[in-house]
Amino acid sequence: MPRLELNHAGGCCRVEVAAGLLDDRSAWANLVPAGALIVTDRTVAGLYLDRLCRTLADHRPRTLVLPAGEQAKTAAHWMEILERLAADGAQRDITIIALGGGVIGDLAGFAAASWMRGVRLIQVPTTLLAQVDAAIGGKTGFNLAAGKNLVGAFHQPVAVMADVTTLKTLEDRDYRAGLAEVVKYGAIRDAGFLAWLEDNASSLLERSAEALSQAVRRSVTHKIEIVEADERETGQRALLNFGHTFGHAIEAATGYQRYRHGEAVAIGMHLAARLSTRLGMIDASDAARLTHLLESLRLPVDPPDDVDPSRLIELMRLDKKNLAGRFRLILLEALGRAVIRDDVDEATLTASLV
Repeated sequence: MPRLELNHAGGCCRVEVAAGLLDDRSAWANLVPAGALIVTDRTVAGLYLDRLCRTLADHRPRTLVLPAGEQAKTAAHWMEILERLAADGAQRDITIIALGGGVIGDLAGFAAASWMRGVRLIQVPTTLLAQVDAAIGGKTGFNLAAGKNLVGAFHQPVAVMADVTTLKTLEDRDYRAGLAEVVKYGAIRDAGFLAWLEDNASSLLERSAEALSQAVRRSVTHKIEIVEADERETGQRALLNFGHTFGHAIEAATGYQRYRHGEAVAIGMHLAARLSTRLGMIDASDAARLTHLLESLRLPVDPPDDVDPSRLIELMRLDKKNLAGRFRLILLEALGRAVIRDDVDEATLTASLV
C-alpha cells in the first residue's frame, strides 16, 4: 500500500499503518537522528516497551513510564516529562517518542512542543482511537478540572507509526471505544463509509484483520485530508469534534473515570444527531440509523442519568470551539455531511439532553 503523508505548514508527517512496525528497524531508519526519550504508560510498557527499545537499540533510548488512564492527563505528568528531559540534559536534537494511546500522545506531544520551544516528536499509537484520530494532526495538551484539553498546543509529529498488531491486545472495552471515532468519519463526511461500517460491524467486533485494516486506513485518510485543509482548526477541522462537545462535558462531569473517551463521544454523537432532528436538519430515521450503528458496535448512547443537564451546559460553555459566548456545535444536515451551528439557543440545547 502507498505510504500516507500529512503535509502541513512546517513540513511533512509520514504516516505508516502496517503490521510489525514496532520490530521493523528499516521502517525506523533516519527517524531518530540523535537521542530519544520514549514516554509510555504502565500498561503499554509491559507489552511493547522492550520491543521498541530493541528496535532503537543503536540510539540507546531513555524511557519514562507514567500511570495509565485519562486521569493521568494532567499538568503534573506533563511537568514530569519536562523534569526528566532536564535531568537527562536533553538538547534540541532530542526525539520524544509517544508510545501508547491518546493520553500519552497528548502529554508527550505537549512536552515536545514546549521543551526548548519545540523538538522532534514521533507518535506510536497503540490503541484504535489513537491510530485513527488522536495521534494524527498535531493536537497536544492536558486536562484541567474545569474541562478537557483546555491547555495545549499544535505540534506536528515527524512521523506516526501505527502498528496494527498492537490492537490485538486491547481490552474489548477500549477497542470498542476506538470504533466510535471510526464511526465519526462516516457520520461527518462519508456516507459510503458509514454504510460499509453497518455492513461490517460484526467483522469489526471480531477484529477481522481485513476489516480492521480497511477501517483504520480509511479513517486515517479522512483525518489527513481534513488536517491538511485546516491545520489550526479555523474552519472545517472543527467538524472532527462531532460528538465531542457533549462527550467532553460528560467526561468532565463524571471525573474522567466512568467513561472511556470513545464511549463519551458515542453518547455525544447520539445527542448531536438527536438535536439535529429536533432542529429539523435530519429525519428521525437518520438519527436512529446512526444510533443503531453505535449500539451494534456495543457502544453506549444514553447520557448519565445522575448528571443534571444544567451541569453539562455549564461545562459545554468552556468548549474550545465556542466564540463570543455562543455555543458552536457540530450537527448533521445529512448522514455523511456535518456543519457548524452557532445559533442553537440554550433552552433547545438543554431539552436535547433530557
